[in-house]
Amino acid sequence: MANKGPSYGMSREVQSKIEKKYDEELEERLVEWIIVQCGPDVGRPDRGRLGFQVWLKNGVILSKLVNSLYPDGSKPVKVPDNPPSMVFKQMEQVAQFLKAAEDYGVTKTDMFQTVDLFEGKDLAAVQRTLMALGSLAVTKNDGHYRGDPNWFMKKAQEHKREFTESQLQEGKHVIGLQMGSNRGASQAGMTGYGRPRQIIS
Repeated sequence: MANKGPSYGMSREVQSKIEKKYDEELEERLVEWIIVQCGPDVGRPDRGRLGFQVWLKNGVILSKLVNSLYPDGSKPVKVPDNPPSMVFKQMEQVAQFLKAAEDYGVTKTDMFQTVDLFEGKDLAAVQRTLMALGSLAVTKNDGHYRGDPNWFMKKAQEHKREFTESQLQEGKHVIGLQMGSNRGASQAGMTGYGRPRQIIS
């Protein structure tokens, strides 16, 4: 991977806008959730963007997190005994987490790219993915979520309604008030298309 030097001008401006989206309060909540969900053996990162990035960078903690949301015996990501030290192995581990998160139900628009985490390009996107994962876990309420349910918002769920055939037939005979009335409607006094209005003073 090529070393990236400092950015200037427009790219520096764009990078600083992305960095401003990073939420340090949200970082604390996500760290707490990951520790409660995965257990204390995952450790605790140094505070701030860089600490958060380094903590998650090799993909092992992310993989343990998504595995903890599944029942025993159906873990989607294989977690190596020793954390990977080679760059491509770490990126591969992060990619496996992203695939498992998508299979769990996180939408593509909420997913970060591997480089967002690995190179620290957009850690706010990493936070967004973890928030979406937490919200899904709370919404599913299948007993695998651990932690305070108030840490995440529940996602809206479909509320499907079933109507009997007789209810559907009754609905055809009701005239809604929005439909109004056409009684007394006529075209009296209207001029033909394209003709100027006659103004008589």
